[in-house]
Amino acid sequence: MMSSSSNITSTALGIKVMSFLTSILASGIKAYAKLTGTSEDEEDHSWQKPGPNDRRSPCPMLNALANHGYLPHSGQDISLAQLMHGLQRGINLSPNATLIVGIKALQASTTGHWTTFHLDDLNKHGVIEHDGSLSRADLSAPPDFDNHTFSPEIWAAALQVLGDEERISIEKAARMRGWRIEDGPKRNSKFEMSKEDLRFSAIETALYLRVFGRGTEGGAETKWVRVLFEEERLPIEEGFKRSDKPLTIAEILELQRKVEAVGAAPNPK
Repeated sequence: MMSSSSNITSTALGIKVMSFLTSILASGIKAYAKLTGTSEDEEDHSWQKPGPNDRRSPCPMLNALANHGYLPHSGQDISLAQLMHGLQRGINLSPNATLIVGIKALQASTTGHWTTFHLDDLNKHGVIEHDGSLSRADLSAPPDFDNHTFSPEIWAAALQVLGDEERISIEKAARMRGWRIEDGPKRNSKFEMSKEDLRFSAIETALYLRVFGRGTEGGAETKWVRVLFEEERLPIEEGFKRSDKPLTIAEILELQRKVEAVGAAPNPK
């Protein structure tokens, strides 16, 4: 069994490694921005529906950023620098927080280059995508075995847990997540979530709470969250504005812990 001092040392080392990677990749953001040939003020980020050859993922946020052109609209050959630049420009997510997704995305890459990925590479089960999504069915769930297409049925059921609340509190967000995890085996006899799946599920909840809410206190605007999930666009028309302050990894992880603290999820298999 690993001692508490070993855990602290391991965590500290992980933070140092992530900070080192961030410092390198942050320079890539600036370089990429210069290569685009336009200033940030000149960029057109109006929403455009994906075409038949554009690739999309199981993640509403990444899909929305591609639909707005913060990520390549094609959804293809996305580098870490592009991912960091897009998330920073779209929702002001800090580069080190973006690495939580970016490093995992590269593990699923089918581009032929370990430095890039396609959005639909994230359909690969068990890397980022997992059972128990608030808006997608499970890969092993009949009849469609489709883990990436928006499921109005599942999302509507999740919203029933929320009720008529105009804002989504941390407790309500956790209850929605908890309902889906509890409901999963009822819909799919092969439902399974590992410890890592449960952790990442809480991080996903924490992300929308932070982007559309009040700091680390929750309170995400329900109508904004619905626009993201249901239309895969940023709710700019509904009043959403990108935070002036970078959304940090510390804030995301604090919200993750709060979500997990509301109630224990079922023991993973």
